[in-house]
Amino acid sequence: MEAIHSPLPFYVMAVSLIAAGLIRLSKDRPNLREFWTIGAALVKFSLVLVMLRHVLAGQTFSYRLLTVFPGLDIAFRVDPLGIFFAVTASLLWIITSFYSIGYVRALDEHAQTRYFTAFAVALSATMGVAFSANLFTSFIFYEIITLCTFPLVAHKETPEAIRGARLYLTYLLGTSIAFQLPAIFLTYTTAGTLDFTAGGILAGKGSDTLIAIIFVLFMAGIAKAALMPFHSWLPAAMVAPTPVSALLHAVAVVKTGVFMILRVLLDIFGVDLLGDLGLGTALAYAASFTIVVSSVIALRQDNLKARLAYSTISQLSYVILGAALLAPAAVTGGIMHIVLHAFGKITLFFTAGAIYVAAHKTKISELDGIGRSMPFTMTAFTIGALSMIGVPPLGGFLSKWYITLGAVEAGQFPILIVLVVSTILNACYFLPIVYAAFFKPPQVAAPARSNPGHGHEEEPHIYWPWKKFGLQEAPILMVAALTFTALGTILLFFAPSGFLALARMIVGG
Repeated sequence: MEAIHSPLPFYVMAVSLIAAGLIRLSKDRPNLREFWTIGAALVKFSLVLVMLRHVLAGQTFSYRLLTVFPGLDIAFRVDPLGIFFAVTASLLWIITSFYSIGYVRALDEHAQTRYFTAFAVALSATMGVAFSANLFTSFIFYEIITLCTFPLVAHKETPEAIRGARLYLTYLLGTSIAFQLPAIFLTYTTAGTLDFTAGGILAGKGSDTLIAIIFVLFMAGIAKAALMPFHSWLPAAMVAPTPVSALLHAVAVVKTGVFMILRVLLDIFGVDLLGDLGLGTALAYAASFTIVVSSVIALRQDNLKARLAYSTISQLSYVILGAALLAPAAVTGGIMHIVLHAFGKITLFFTAGAIYVAAHKTKISELDGIGRSMPFTMTAFTIGALSMIGVPPLGGFLSKWYITLGAVEAGQFPILIVLVVSTILNACYFLPIVYAAFFKPPQVAAPARSNPGHGHEEEPHIYWPWKKFGLQEAPILMVAALTFTALGTILLFFAPSGFLALARMIVGG
């Protein structure tokens, strides 16, 4: 592919850093603070689209920011895999920004300046990972994501939030320092480079045992992918505000994890080496274990966000499974699942937040009949849930279809059983929520509850413009955001060509 030497990838990353500074300076002017948030998101997405046009035409962007010492650079490279992730994250960032404004205004959240500042830095670091040209650069931005999302997880500052944030930090920093950093060091000493290269850099560069050790260290060190047993941080982080949960699950954190897994598998090891050593098969079964076990655990959760968290652990392993099968169709499906899961899961978290804001309910057992007072929200929830199950005509069907084709192509018929069992389990933990919301009678209203973030009693508030229709929906910005992502889930089934073209470019090398 033709390389364009341009600082544009750095500018994309820097936009949110500049916005973070402006947000801090605007702490006493909330409207201006929110203007910087939305403005930066729009500018960033526009710049990503400029690069997307060139990547689809067969070009790449490259830029070296600085050389730490010979052979170790902080450098950026925009290729099909990087732009795929960047388009997904930057688009959903715009929607999440609007949703966040509605959410924090409705709940009168404290420390809003800190909240939006950390959000901006998180997206900047996400773009840094997406556009990293080597393992050294990606490791730096991977750690920045962990550090800047820590205050978001701890945002409520309750004992539970502090405990969850500490577990979050311990897991993610601990695994990356203990496992990922040694893997990077061994890769450099073995291959003599850390540059991401199509087809990999480790083939023929070390003993089979050494390659296997590096592989295990990478899989353990990229804990953001939430592959069992390195998953406990994700349910613990659900104490965060709902927009933060959406950030963790659909935009930045776990998506960064599975993106890094893909990058390492395809551009450090390479499909041929993984196949020759049987490492792909081992990873496929580890992902299958995670898919099934986390789905079973999800069935037992009454807290809505906890159930969605275990669903994410299961669903993101589809990305790893697709890549690990090594068949072109399966890898295509795994890559596509990044964006298809993102739209479906962010819709589900948006609806969970809307339910909390409008009705102050967090438990699934409290949702009987809520579809009558919140029809827009629960319709969006239904769309997101059906997409996660893999029902056409919703986006989630496409990625699972490609992974199924890839499993057949690879001759991995036990994986087909895993896919069927997972689909059944998905239906078992999503469909009862939909049924209860629309077909069970509403529960008797519970007494007002204390808001843990503010310490005072709350009564459900009817937001404009729903009162005139007798509905109890969340603020219009929140409902608009979840409606957009729900419609996006449908649109991606009928018009996936742009993302599919990128996925095929990635698979084709």
